[in-house]
Amino acid sequence: MDIEASMRKSLDATQRTFNTIRTGRANPSLLDKIQVEYYGSDTPLKSLANLSTPDSQTIQIQPFDTSAMAVIEKAISMSDLGLTCNNDGKVIRINIPPLTEDRRKELCKLAAKYAEEGKVALRNIRRDAIDKVKKQEKDGELSEDQSRDEQDKVQKLTDKFIAELEKQLAEKEADILKV
Repeated sequence: MDIEASMRKSLDATQRTFNTIRTGRANPSLLDKIQVEYYGSDTPLKSLANLSTPDSQTIQIQPFDTSAMAVIEKAISMSDLGLTCNNDGKVIRINIPPLTEDRRKELCKLAAKYAEEGKVALRNIRRDAIDKVKKQEKDGELSEDQSRDEQDKVQKLTDKFIAELEKQLAEKEADILKV
């Protein structure tokens, strides 16, 4: 198991989660988590429609199948994003209202929660790697010094990725708080 690759995947997953948090401008990735009940199964919105941003305050959704418009609108209104849809029969437009100060603070808390989940994932990878090293030491494959060196490497790698995660969080919070 490549520890660095696992940690990179965890960091990338956290970044994708950050992208689903609203900032002051329209971004199609806000709708990434939305699942639409389409012909009896939950389907990601982006596989049912073309998502675009004609301007900084609007997300435009053009369904591939116009009969799915009602279920798409329902899925968006049922989501926790607090967005309202406007439907003209061909496309659905979502106006992104400017965020209030309270809403910005709530979104910063949400970003911090996602970052903490990312840190937990990184720590779990670290724990598994250190357990593996300790087992190798116990089985006589590594000396005590080699084991300690490997554990130090794993810890340094974990620290590096946690620092990177903190940087991503700071950027996201700055983006959310920017008026």
